[in-house]
Amino acid sequence: MNIKFIYYIVLLCSTTIMYGQNDDSKKIQHEFELELEGEYRYFYDAPLFKGQEDHFPSLAIRPEYKATWNKGYESINFKGFLRLDVDDKRTHWDIRELYYQKAKNNWELNLGIKKVYWGVTESNHLVDIINQTDAVETFDGEEKLGQPMAQFTWITENYGTFDFFYLPYHRKRTFASEKGRLRFQSIIDKEAIKYESDAEEWRQDIALRWKHYFDIVDIGLSHFYGTGREPFFSFDATGNINAFYPIINQTGIDLQVTHDAFLWKLESIYRSADIQDFFALVAGLEYTFSNIDTNGLDIGILGEYLYDERDELTLNSLQNDVFLGSRIAFNDTKDTSILIGGITDLESSSTIFSLEASRRFGTSWTAEIEARIFNEIAIEDRVLSNFKEDSFFRFSISKYF
Repeated sequence: MNIKFIYYIVLLCSTTIMYGQNDDSKKIQHEFELELEGEYRYFYDAPLFKGQEDHFPSLAIRPEYKATWNKGYESINFKGFLRLDVDDKRTHWDIRELYYQKAKNNWELNLGIKKVYWGVTESNHLVDIINQTDAVETFDGEEKLGQPMAQFTWITENYGTFDFFYLPYHRKRTFASEKGRLRFQSIIDKEAIKYESDAEEWRQDIALRWKHYFDIVDIGLSHFYGTGREPFFSFDATGNINAFYPIINQTGIDLQVTHDAFLWKLESIYRSADIQDFFALVAGLEYTFSNIDTNGLDIGILGEYLYDERDELTLNSLQNDVFLGSRIAFNDTKDTSILIGGITDLESSSTIFSLEASRRFGTSWTAEIEARIFNEIAIEDRVLSNFKEDSFFRFSISKYF
């Protein structure tokens, strides 16, 4: 992250806290939390590319701090992240969040580095475009980098909520090093990926979103104009990769209908750029069997269809696929949960199986396991064929203070 932004954000936060301290009616309340995590990832198949390793122990630190005043209507919020890993590209730090927030009546202002999430589906988050993906942290793209922004939210009683975003700086995606797994044959140096815009990472981006609910329907409409978070990749005949960040317009819709035990879900986007225009969607449902053992056990059945017009040019290989899975929540004092599923390509044999489970123990410990299995990956799949030997198991233990 550019050091200038860190300096400006810290200066803003420090000035704001000093302002709060000059008024006894704005006495500051402080909250601090710290998570320490030990993680081990094991790739049990022989590597596909030279230099890749099998064992990846790592340590992560996640500090959080919050200062509030003015009866809770103003605050400074901070979330940090640091990981030390065998893969030197996965050894990284990030300011996930560091922003000033002010709320008053029916509006809210956020200034600084922040994470924003949009979307409703399980298998792929098409509309979620504000933050860059932390691609070395997780395979599923759930982890995001902090994004510098100014966000203004206007809440109305009858017409929904309107969010306006000014995004002054673009952050590049990091890819695994030579030692790392889940990488392409060619090592991708993020600094070698160029921009379509002459302003490069300093191109000024904007976005807006409207969300509302009507009885059982929750809906969101969004539009983003600026440098895309996902680089455009092209492959030459020898497998070498050319990539750049295009300027895009993306319009999206996310929709969820709640009816009894059913959740009907939809995410769809249309993205236009000089290099390519395309349409994509994820649509499906989730049905939950509640309290089936009279002790709080809930079992949800999930099914989704994924379509992307880019075909082989899509970076995530989800062009014409089906996701089936189950979410199991024990609703016990240990917060035990399991998510299991698989994505199958309808045009080839490629299948990815996944398992995620977590459970608290003691008063401040959490254990997590994750498994990803790549099965019968088709050679014509330009992306997944690079990962066909990268099935892995991950185990982590976290301590909270």
